[in-house]
Amino acid sequence: MWAIVEENWLLFLIGQYPHGPIGGLTVTVILALLGLILSFPCALALALARLSPFRWLRWPAVAIIYAVRGVPLLMLLFWAYFFVPIVTGQAVSGFTTLLCALVIYESAYLSEIIRAGIEGIPAGQTEAAKSLGLRYFPTMYKIILPQALFNMLPSMVNQFVSLIKSTSVGYIISVNEITFAAYQVNNRLLTKPFEVYGLLALTFFVLCFALTRLAKLLERRIGTRRAGQVAEAA
Repeated sequence: MWAIVEENWLLFLIGQYPHGPIGGLTVTVILALLGLILSFPCALALALARLSPFRWLRWPAVAIIYAVRGVPLLMLLFWAYFFVPIVTGQAVSGFTTLLCALVIYESAYLSEIIRAGIEGIPAGQTEAAKSLGLRYFPTMYKIILPQALFNMLPSMVNQFVSLIKSTSVGYIISVNEITFAAYQVNNRLLTKPFEVYGLLALTFFVLCFALTRLAKLLERRIGTRRAGQVAEAA
């Protein structure tokens, strides 16, 4: 196994770059980061719409969230693969197709995390804002969201871990991420699939485990800060 790492670590890490397109673990992390960054505003809009007192906002948001959460990511990837070129009128790369599917999928799941974070804020704060004459959106923007987003940091890191693993479906449409790199190495060696895909699993495990520990650390710090605030209030 060590010989495979020694001969192919660059392909696993950056693909064929600089003699070809960048790939490997670098593209996996880029896809996950872009997916999280681009899906966040969509998820925030969906969460606010779902909590809105207006039915014309709430019902479409609920329908979108339930529809997306009710289908597997692989199905969304196939839809994006055929639908995005029709909408844009031109050929779309596998990277863009996968990114579109990840953003749609992640927006639905992240919106539920944001909704739970908002609902976790004591109702008294919303009532106090109303008593001061603030309407729904100013209350959310100035009082509720800053606290809710801070409390949601561990959950968002966990969702990022899930997103990293989800990028592996890009291998099906030949996106040059780390699973595709492992596929290329396995095709070249032919006789060592267990070792090659074992290395792939180990890479995902190390990356996801490190991020999971980060989420736990954030959770403890937020818990400590909350306990301090409660003690000061008492």
